[in-house]
Amino acid sequence: MTQKTIRLLMPQWQGGNNPNYSFGAELLAWLAPDNDQPLIHVPVQAYDGTPLHNEKGMYGRTQLLEQLEAARHLIDAYKPDRIVMFGGDCLVEQAPFAYLNERYDGELGLIWIDAHSDLVRYIGYDNGHTLPLGNLLGEGDKEFARHVKTPLKPENVFIAGLAAPTEQEMEVISGAFHSLGITPEEQDTEMIQRLGIRTAGTQELMNSTESIKEWIKESGIKHLAIHLDLDVLDPKAFRSLLFANPEAPYNYSPAGTMPMPLLLHLMKELSEATEVVGLGITEHMPWDSINLKNLLGEIPILNT
Repeated sequence: MTQKTIRLLMPQWQGGNNPNYSFGAELLAWLAPDNDQPLIHVPVQAYDGTPLHNEKGMYGRTQLLEQLEAARHLIDAYKPDRIVMFGGDCLVEQAPFAYLNERYDGELGLIWIDAHSDLVRYIGYDNGHTLPLGNLLGEGDKEFARHVKTPLKPENVFIAGLAAPTEQEMEVISGAFHSLGITPEEQDTEMIQRLGIRTAGTQELMNSTESIKEWIKESGIKHLAIHLDLDVLDPKAFRSLLFANPEAPYNYSPAGTMPMPLLLHLMKELSEATEVVGLGITEHMPWDSINLKNLLGEIPILNT
C-alpha cells in the first residue's frame, strides 16, 4: 500500500522572535531533494518591522496560535501517512507531530535531536520555541497543549544531543541571563527525571548509538518521528546556526557539539531500525546568505 507523504513549508519566525528564521526555512525547502511529494505552504504572518507583543508570557502568542491552527487545518485536509516539515523555529513541530500521534493511535515514537530539551520556558525568556516538546507531552504552555488531542507518551520520547554547558560556558550563560534579568530554572531537568524521558548527549552517541536502538526495541516503536533542530550541530563546523552569528554570537544557552557525520549516521540508523513517518528540520540560520541578501537590498540599481 502506497503511503501518502506531504511536505510542509512553515517559515515561522515568531516562536524565536527572529525574522531570519523565515528565510532559513525557505532555503531548507529549496535545498531538499526533489521528488513527487507535494510542498504545501503554511501561511505565516511576515515580519513588517513591528515588534512582537508579549502576551501572557509569550511573544507573538496570537500569531503563533493562528499559525498552529492553520498548519493543523492543512494537515487534516490532506490526511497524510507521513509528514516532512521545513520550519523556521522549533514550535512548527507541534501540529505535524500531534497529528501523527493521533494517526498512529497514540503510539508514535519521537526522537528529539536537539541541543536543548524544548520542554519549558525560562522565566524572562518568553519565546515559544522553548517548549514545543513540553506541549506535545501535554505540559508546556496550557493554551498550546490544549491543541494536542493525544499527548505523546513520555516513554516514547528520546532526546538526543542534549548539550551540557562547560564551566566556562556556564559563566557566560549565567552572565547573559543576569544582564537580561532572567532567572534560569532547572525545570527541564526536573521534567525529564519526573517523566522518565531517556536522553543521550553527543559524546555518548559518538561512542555508541546503542541506547537509542535499545529504546526503540524496548518501547516497541513501530512508527517514528524525528525532530532535527540544526543547532544540535557544532557551530564551528556548521555555521548556518543562531549560535554562529559572525557579528553577535548567541550566548544565552549552550551550543550543540554534534559533528555532521554522526548526525547522518544516526538518521540512517533510525531509518533502518523502524519506520520513519515524520521529519521536521528547524532553526536554519544561513548567515552568509542572510547578510548577502541584506547587502543586495541596499544596492540602488537593484531597487529602482
